[in-house]
Amino acid sequence: NLRVTFIGVATLLFDDGETAIMTDGYFTRASQTALANVAPDRDRITRALARAGVKSLAAVIPVHSHFDHALDSPIVAQQTGALLVGSTSTANIGRGYGLAENRMRVPKDGETLKFGRFNVTFLKSAHLPNNYAMGEIEAPLAPPAKATDYKVGESYTLLVEHDGRTILIQGSAGFVPGALSGRKADVAYLGVGGLNTQNDAYREGYWREIVRAVGARRVVPIHWDNFFVTLDEPLVPGAGFEGSMQFVLASGQRDGVDIRMPVAWQAADPFAALK
Repeated sequence: NLRVTFIGVATLLFDDGETAIMTDGYFTRASQTALANVAPDRDRITRALARAGVKSLAAVIPVHSHFDHALDSPIVAQQTGALLVGSTSTANIGRGYGLAENRMRVPKDGETLKFGRFNVTFLKSAHLPNNYAMGEIEAPLAPPAKATDYKVGESYTLLVEHDGRTILIQGSAGFVPGALSGRKADVAYLGVGGLNTQNDAYREGYWREIVRAVGARRVVPIHWDNFFVTLDEPLVPGAGFEGSMQFVLASGQRDGVDIRMPVAWQAADPFAALK
């Protein structure tokens, strides 16, 4: 039986008892005062993986290459035997950390990769338009580095199909009009951080081009927490959380979409009681 565990920001663990895959795997939770000099904290990564019950992963998949997504991903790959799957920028983080080339994969737009009973499709998307650390990582990046050296690279929408049902993951509140045309998903794990900073037209476009485009009947908000707070503490909402959630709740009510907040560290059936 498929279980999904939310571990803050856009880190999601998918496990069906045979195979496990993870998005991002960001556990270091770098301090806001130390962003000139960030590096993965191996001890925190090890403890978080143990707490989540992870022994091995088939893949770790950063949805883009900002530090709050990809800082730890190559270490997670090293510790779990996972393939690091993401953009050329993500691969350059892997190279900087000494991850072997055969442990990395850069998928083409629209490509589907198979991990056990999971079929993961990579669709090029966009980041929330906030101009933070734009561009590509063009050479191997070794830590410690500035947080802004972890440039965004490609952003992906992921479609994770498992036993005939599909989950969408949108790690950042950006979208490309028409990119999901003809795609279907039952449940959307929807990045909501920063939605409060955008105007109504943008927010409506985001909901239309992601949630409505795939006909999702449930939305699970992610990337809503303050990612400078360590995972030893309970998750707390980040800035603008109320404004972002007000929009999501109102949109869900209007369109008959079930909105379900994830409980950190708690494995849940994403399709439970879905109409």
